[in-house]
Amino acid sequence: MDFFQEKITTIHNFYSDTDRMLQHLHELSFIRPAVVVLPMLYSEIENPPLTRIIDEMNKCTFIHNVVIALAAEDREKYTAVVNFFERLELDHIVVWCNGDRITSVVEKMKENELDISEFSGKGKDAWIALGIASLHSYAIVLHDADIINYNREFVAKLLYPIVHPQLNFYFNKGYYARINLEKRTMHGRVYRLFVRPLLDTLMRDVQYESDILEYMQAFRYTLSGEFAFTRDLALNIRVPSDWGLEVGLLAEIYRNTSLKRVCQTDLGFYDHKHKELGTDASEGLSKMVNDIMATFLRVVNETTSTQVSTSFLRGIQVKYRRSAQDLIRQYHADAVCNGLEYSRHLEERHVETFAEVLMNAGIQYLKNPSSVLLPDWARALSAIPDLREQLMEAAQADLSDLR
Repeated sequence: MDFFQEKITTIHNFYSDTDRMLQHLHELSFIRPAVVVLPMLYSEIENPPLTRIIDEMNKCTFIHNVVIALAAEDREKYTAVVNFFERLELDHIVVWCNGDRITSVVEKMKENELDISEFSGKGKDAWIALGIASLHSYAIVLHDADIINYNREFVAKLLYPIVHPQLNFYFNKGYYARINLEKRTMHGRVYRLFVRPLLDTLMRDVQYESDILEYMQAFRYTLSGEFAFTRDLALNIRVPSDWGLEVGLLAEIYRNTSLKRVCQTDLGFYDHKHKELGTDASEGLSKMVNDIMATFLRVVNETTSTQVSTSFLRGIQVKYRRSAQDLIRQYHADAVCNGLEYSRHLEERHVETFAEVLMNAGIQYLKNPSSVLLPDWARALSAIPDLREQLMEAAQADLSDLR
């Protein structure tokens, strides 16, 4: 427990009067309605966390609507997900993001010189869902569908600083301790062993000034996928389409609002489905590291005078490895004193793999530094004013086929 404030406002969990907060959120929901966006794959319905998420959401009387952004291979799987969500008592809609109707709307966007057909994955699905969610909302919450210890307070804590009229924050990012309390293990490896030491390296060892990197360093958990923002902000940011989503999103928030309107909130302990390391940069944690590194290099290019080159990358790789190894010693001490299982050898292996992925990602970036950002919704609506309605109608038509 600490009182420390970062460059952005940090909302700690000193004493959470949940009943008071939930009642106030319910009252505010009539004038500042909130929508939850839930990106998911078909396979999520086979995992226990999603059932718990639905049960807890049913207790959230302050939620106006839920938009499920689904990626499913065929109509049978889409139908299974729609049936699965019948237990959700809140108003909701399942948007089949890679279904024929939504795909048709996306293809027609090309007629207005707006082409997002080359994008795929969570970022694109979130972009589609954010457009639909923005139709009838003041605030939007986005979180993953595999949170093992999910409860209604997650959504409440993310929303409260946004909808509270005395606070009026525009963006709130959750942070938490990635600890499995039953197994007594420490997780969050990509943040602990890659993002944190990489940021330290860029800020301290390379010694160039960048306000945006200092801002990113202020977030307690840069890679958390749980956040809330106002509809207006959601419509004016460009969403990254790959695993650099969380880092790229923070860069967009920095460009589009004042730091006084950005905060982070302690969500307590957190656990979700864990990814394997992966054998190369096309899978698992290695894929995440690859995309995150490319996003950081894009931020460096856009915000500093530093020239990204092979020699620059070599220096980053060496200094990153040293910084990560120093952190492993600190994590080990923390784990021992808290009675957690911790393998320094395994952590070192992850760092070595991440260091190689870092260099390879950098080389690929030099060959093709093109952006992977989707257009912001403000631009999309300028080109196609009724695009959100078209997407909504497509999603509703898919549902009508099942009735």
